[in-house]
Amino acid sequence: MMEKETMILQRAAECLQCEAASVLALVPRLDESFVRAVQLIHDCKGKVVVTGVGKSGHIGSKIAATLASTGTPAFFLNPLDAYHGDLGMLGEGDLVLAISYSGATEELLRFLPLIQAKHIPIIAMSSNPESLLAQNADVHLNIAVEKEADPLNLVPTSSTTVTLALGDALACALIEAAHFQPTDFAMLHPGGDLGRKLLAKVEDVMFTENLPFLTPNMPLSEAIEIVTNGKLGIGIVVENERLVGIITDGDIRRAMQRLGQEFFATPVKDVMACHPKTISRSAKIVEAGETMNHHSIHSLIVLDDASHVCGVIDSFSCLPGTRFYH
Repeated sequence: MMEKETMILQRAAECLQCEAASVLALVPRLDESFVRAVQLIHDCKGKVVVTGVGKSGHIGSKIAATLASTGTPAFFLNPLDAYHGDLGMLGEGDLVLAISYSGATEELLRFLPLIQAKHIPIIAMSSNPESLLAQNADVHLNIAVEKEADPLNLVPTSSTTVTLALGDALACALIEAAHFQPTDFAMLHPGGDLGRKLLAKVEDVMFTENLPFLTPNMPLSEAIEIVTNGKLGIGIVVENERLVGIITDGDIRRAMQRLGQEFFATPVKDVMACHPKTISRSAKIVEAGETMNHHSIHSLIVLDDASHVCGVIDSFSCLPGTRFYH
């Protein structure tokens, strides 16, 4: 490797190591102030208004988006816009999360009296607990870093990473405090793949064509062909239109080893598993995935309202990114 390439990789590694160390340094600082901030946000009856200037503003915008996507109504407000009409976005019951690494950003400090006049609580993020921002806040969260990650120790790198990480920590703590569930997340992300998966029903993804139906007295020589052609790794055993058992590829292989020449004439009922796991066609696919994980199986038989077999759902169908079959 050339010397220039080595230098580039070394500098990149130093940057990542510096930022990682700065984030980890936040852990010992988590104290009553952090708890108080979480409580204020959790108890907020209105919106969380995140504000900041420059790089802090960019980070604040992402923090607001994360809060909003995890159940806390939030949006970003540039202090400069507040001076020109957007102050009307602040209302009773709101809370402000103000970000300034120095704690002395002029545009932000001029915004504080306008917030205080509305009797809105302020959570401040800065590196200086003695700054004007910190002194005028209800809660102060320390985002100080030992050094920036750039070679000049000037560019906001470690400091912005730490601010973003602390914002994520707030969001994660609020998820716990609010008992936020995957289905809640899905409701806020209806257009995303995860949202579709969490809200979709079993009937939306189940296999319904060429299902591998078997009968209890069918010889395994015939059953093995049906299971193979079904391409689901299972055979569904029914009698009088009722589900009575299931046979898997593994059951067939084990039976072949155990029975030898007698395998081909052996009826399905002698090797099938009785009382297979089932799920309703109207159940959410997240429930299907949880059931399969709990029982360490890869497929569930889907039943309709009359308890008749109407499909099969497998673990792959429950994964994010899997296409819908209907």
